[in-house]
Amino acid sequence: MKLVKAELFKIRSTSTWWVLGLITLALWAATLLTNWAGSSINAGVDPADQGLSPDQAEQIRVANEAVNVASNLYTSGQFFGVLMVMLLAAIVVTNEFFHQTATTTFLVTPRRTSVVLAKLIASTLLGIGFWLVTSLLNLIFVPLILNALDVGPQLGEPAIWRAIGLNGLAYVLWAVLGVGAGVLIRSQVGATIALSTGYVLGYFGASILFFLLTPRIGEWFSKLQVLVPPLASQLMVAGTELPGNPPRWVGAAVLIGYAAVAGGLGTWLMRRRDIA
Repeated sequence: MKLVKAELFKIRSTSTWWVLGLITLALWAATLLTNWAGSSINAGVDPADQGLSPDQAEQIRVANEAVNVASNLYTSGQFFGVLMVMLLAAIVVTNEFFHQTATTTFLVTPRRTSVVLAKLIASTLLGIGFWLVTSLLNLIFVPLILNALDVGPQLGEPAIWRAIGLNGLAYVLWAVLGVGAGVLIRSQVGATIALSTGYVLGYFGASILFFLLTPRIGEWFSKLQVLVPPLASQLMVAGTELPGNPPRWVGAAVLIGYAAVAGGLGTWLMRRRDIA
């Protein structure tokens, strides 16, 4: 517990956490407005009139159901929120090397596994904090938006609370991924650039790739999107099962798998690498 408190103190002693926190709030607001605009536009669109295939039209119809529109809005901010949490978690590790305090840390606490676990716990607590703030803001503003869309708050639907809960799990898992990445990439600048670029390009690049190749290869190929971490975390927070997509639990399982590998590999490397 003392190690976790020490790690939390290290986080609070720098300005990085609140700078990224302010960025997260700004991006949350922009995302919420974007999702609102998208829901408003889609509400007046009949998929049958868009020249889409029956499967595509069904996907859009289900996505436009009130519970799925609400789930999307109540989890607004996840895309950039988990990115910020991952970066902060990576910085929890890379800060030790950037400020050359790693040697001192491991001299004070020779059991490196305990140090890594403390960093993992502190980072997950940080992720939960970001999730709580954005979720509370969504619970305040989204009912107003849903009333404006004439669908009601939808808070009586279990699917909404399930999406919000799974959204919290996504924040935790991305924090674990960040710690693992921080061990692999010791450079603070290098980790920040590599993770940001990989996350954003991975999401949009994979989306475009699957969009272009699925018609040529087959619908089964599109289901492999769940193997891409950013797409897996978005699948987790879907309100209901979407046609043509794997179940939500598959997205959760994939992300848990990545987090387990990152956390385990990070702990293993920290125990064996020379710290200098």
